Amino acid sequence: MSTHSKLSPPTRRASSTLLVTVLCMSGTIVALQQTLVIPLLTDFPAILGVDYASASWLVTITLLTAAVATPIVSRLADMFGKRRMMLVSLATMVAGSVLAAVGGTFLTVIVGRGMQGLASALVPVGIGILRDELPKAKVVGATAMMSATLGIGSALGLPLSGLMYESFGWESVFWLSAVVGLALSVAVLVVVPESPVRTPGRFDFGGAALLSIALAGLLLAVSKGGSWGWSSERTIGALVVSVVAFAVWFPFELRVSQPMVDLRTSARRPVLLTNVTGLLVGVAMFANMLSTTQQLEMDTSTGYGHGLSVTIAGLCMMPAGLMMVAVAPLAGRLMRRIGARRTLVFGALVLAAAYTLRIFLTGSVPMIVLGAMLVTSGTAIAYAAMPMLIMGSVPITETASANGLNALLRSVGTSMSSAMISAVLITVTAPVAGVELPTLGAFQLIFVIAAAASAAAALVAVCIPRTVAPVPVPVAVPDAVPEELVVSGSVLRSDLRPIRHAVVTVLSTAGEPVDWGRTDNDGEFSVVLPAAGDYLVVTNADGWAPQSRVLGFAAAGGPRVVLGDRMLLQGRVRADGEPCESALVTLVKATGEYIGATRTDRDGHYSFALPPTGRYLVSGLGDDGVRTGTAQIVVLAQPATLDLELDAAAVAR
Repeated sequence: MSTHSKLSPPTRRASSTLLVTVLCMSGTIVALQQTLVIPLLTDFPAILGVDYASASWLVTITLLTAAVATPIVSRLADMFGKRRMMLVSLATMVAGSVLAAVGGTFLTVIVGRGMQGLASALVPVGIGILRDELPKAKVVGATAMMSATLGIGSALGLPLSGLMYESFGWESVFWLSAVVGLALSVAVLVVVPESPVRTPGRFDFGGAALLSIALAGLLLAVSKGGSWGWSSERTIGALVVSVVAFAVWFPFELRVSQPMVDLRTSARRPVLLTNVTGLLVGVAMFANMLSTTQQLEMDTSTGYGHGLSVTIAGLCMMPAGLMMVAVAPLAGRLMRRIGARRTLVFGALVLAAAYTLRIFLTGSVPMIVLGAMLVTSGTAIAYAAMPMLIMGSVPITETASANGLNALLRSVGTSMSSAMISAVLITVTAPVAGVELPTLGAFQLIFVIAAAASAAAALVAVCIPRTVAPVPVPVAVPDAVPEELVVSGSVLRSDLRPIRHAVVTVLSTAGEPVDWGRTDNDGEFSVVLPAAGDYLVVTNADGWAPQSRVLGFAAAGGPRVVLGDRMLLQGRVRADGEPCESALVTLVKATGEYIGATRTDRDGHYSFALPPTGRYLVSGLGDDGVRTGTAQIVVLAQPATLDLELDAAAVAR
């Protein structure tokens, strides 16, 4: 492994409180974009001269662009700078808001809404900045608070847009978004420093295009399937496009040198299970937002509705949103006391219990509001824990992109939840004054499904390895933020050819984890160190003997280390007790896949590069073409030896 390093340039340090405040505002902006137009959907057809199905695209297009933009912008943030990509996202959102406000046509409004979707990347990128810029002891609480601000935006969006529309017209909703986005851009420029932690390289354009197509097809089918018909050609076509694109994307990402989404890292149990949990929590969370307002607005003639206006129903959601902010500090303390994994389990269980109570809390507006507050309490705890689990399981240089993937899966969960709620409310109905309206049982069924999703999330979270994501505790000097050292290097063979997908783990000389990285197709890797000095570097690659060395890192660079000891599957081939020269030896998997073939030397010795873990068959054929022998071996991640004895009688048998 050859290494070179450079000290990160000095960065200005803003007040921790001011930095957290500005970044938390970005979470509010994200949620605001999702809910801003929902109260206006019934009026937009008349305003823009389209039917309701077309107007519903004002919600769908933001969902689609958010899903596509989140992983792409998050990856670009890791490569080119987190503050820079925050500003790009905000600028695009502001431009889209202005276009929607001044355009006055359905086309300009829908394009503007699509541009607003780029704001979704602000949350994962902002969480990455928190990790880079705050003292370790403050990252937990700040991350919990930033996750909670999503609740404020969701709670404010519904009543605020209704009030703005009634007082100043529909354009004011977009002008508000533009002004807030512009103010936040100035705040980011003034307060947020550019993070020195980045991994320059080649952007994965092919992977980005394939993932965009796959996500667009999936979310179109999920979000529009109810109106198109689940068996319609458009829905099935969108699903087929998505499946085909994903089928091409997965092997493509495994081959590309610097993938947009590191699937090998994403497949690690802590990351994979946290993302699955995020998908399920997304399903549960969104059921609360959509069903509660509809339940409150339902006409009193149904026997269970309360007949509230859109604005009043939206105001009733504000306590639930504020509850997330109130619970966020508790989530931070829980993570320090019991760890991020248990906190995530606890949050999911609170969600399951809250939805179980909501089945019965239907008799009055205060009871419904209380049920919604309990749901958002569980959401706040779960949302706070997931970024900590992700950041504790991926390389520091991938924090934004890894959190972006988690945010993406939560978004997919909310889309699935929206489709589920629409299907239930359309299906479980009863005639009221000649009109088919959802029954109380429809809402109770939604709460049952959400409770089941929450319980499933808790079960998945229990399976996350316990050792993942140690949560920092307060230290004597909580405001000390070290200037980090970004180190790049390469892992090489003895002939100086690169070794792909080698894992480089850096530990302090006291045995504490520092960072880790994986080499690309050129053998290159990057890790982040807290300061110059000596570190224990452990290097491992499939088929190679692992190696550990204490390396000194400074601004001038480090030493070169190569992996020279190849792990082998080897042995000897004998016939009648004597070495068998030039015997053909083949290696196949126990399931039949061919691995390779070689011939023995004059001493009957053969060797293969150690294959991946699994069961294999080693077969020998003497140079006389008659004597054969076969044996089975289980290969683990260590050198293996297997001797063969050729038997002429095998031919007769």
